[in-house]
Amino acid sequence: MRRKRRTHNAAFKARVALAAVKGDRTMAELAAQFEIHPNQIQTWKKQRVGSAEEVFGGGKISARDPEVQIK
Repeated sequence: MRRKRRTHNAAFKARVALAAVKGDRTMAELAAQFEIHPNQIQTWKKQRVGSAEEVFGGGKISARDPEVQIK
């Protein structure tokens, strides 16, 4: 019998990604602790780091914004 796919909520993904970003444990250790594949941890880590710009950017207007280019 095949195991059903597990779905993880956003809080779990964030916790795993944050643990990976800290870097105090290896991917293998994190994978064993959270019972997920190391590749999945890498993916969530990349998403977490990639979205940091949006989080810390706030309401800052970029040069790519069409309104800025028109003015």
